[in-house]
Amino acid sequence: MTDPQNPAATTEGWTEPRATAVLVLADGTVLEGFGLGAVGEATGEVCFNTAMTGYQEILTDPSYARQIITFTFPHIGNVGTNDEDIETVNAAAHVGAIGCIVAAPVTDPSNWRAARRLDAWLKARGVVGLGGVDTRALTALIREKGMPNAVIAHDPKGAFDLDRLKREAAAWPGLVGMDLVPGVTATQRYEWSETDWRWPEGYGQRAAARHHVVAIDYGMKRNILRLFAGRDCQLTVMPATATADEIFALNPDGVFLSNGPGDPAATGEYAAPVIRAILERGIPTFGICLGHQMMALAIGASTHKMHQGHHGANHPVKEHATGKVEIVSMNHGFAVDPKTLPANAKETHVSLFDGSNCGIALTDRPAFSVQHHPEASPGPRDSHYLFDRFVEMMDKAKEKKAA
Repeated sequence: MTDPQNPAATTEGWTEPRATAVLVLADGTVLEGFGLGAVGEATGEVCFNTAMTGYQEILTDPSYARQIITFTFPHIGNVGTNDEDIETVNAAAHVGAIGCIVAAPVTDPSNWRAARRLDAWLKARGVVGLGGVDTRALTALIREKGMPNAVIAHDPKGAFDLDRLKREAAAWPGLVGMDLVPGVTATQRYEWSETDWRWPEGYGQRAAARHHVVAIDYGMKRNILRLFAGRDCQLTVMPATATADEIFALNPDGVFLSNGPGDPAATGEYAAPVIRAILERGIPTFGICLGHQMMALAIGASTHKMHQGHHGANHPVKEHATGKVEIVSMNHGFAVDPKTLPANAKETHVSLFDGSNCGIALTDRPAFSVQHHPEASPGPRDSHYLFDRFVEMMDKAKEKKAA
């Protein structure tokens, strides 16, 4: 069956007589395939994601800014897309991955919630797609050589200036030293009350509020806010450039540091001093992903670029205190160096894949953070307890203040 918005994509397979999309790596390697999604070019870093579900949430995660995602699971697009499974808070803002690489042809969706085919949805969002390549070979290349800089290009006529694309891929500086948060953060303060999705009602609305949480938006995901709202938290979201005084003026019971893209060291130049002031006030603080790295930088630790990063929904993480192993979702290309943590911080979680740091907690302040995504939707829910832990931390802080 032919898609009227992309006649070349059929359920029978890729049918173009010649390559209509290419991935050109910085080392000159060229991978040819068939185009889907938007026509044009995009330059960024190539990573691979091992999740078998949730491709729409993945592609709209602001943490993937300037990244081209290779999906290792072959059947991407088989449940279509809808208007609800978007992680970008502003659904109209096309924030997230800039490129998408798949192995098998995008089929007609088979899901009662589907509203549009994946390829048409990618086109509407301006995401360049490449299909029909050996994603296993590309994944092996990334594991061996690291995440490469590249240009992904789609031209229905198959007319590519490969020499120019090679020069552009080689000239792109990469994510190290790049602050991408200004392109994904909120432009102004706003409130949030939507709760998490439940069958058969769908998304709900918070009724009462026990705590007021100020969330600093470095590239916020919707489901993080939903899980807070579902725990009776009033949420005020602030731009990444919010000052400590602006946050203190709201008199929050707790502060949340969100996920986000880019090099944490670059964002930390303006974010770390604000977080340091929050911690010095003793306000309960919780960070996820980039927010975890921001907290580490605020207390004097450092971060480093990873070889291949962690991107997927099947990562085993061990909590030191309990010995429990959680299966979690991850999306990060930088990590906190646990050797640089100060004396008042302890490592709480560690990746069982490579031993990298996945969590810290302060011993003299009510503050903790994790590298993984406990809010993952869809995905494992092993780490939802971290939201309860933060609520309990705010409860204790209020009790202490009232005593």
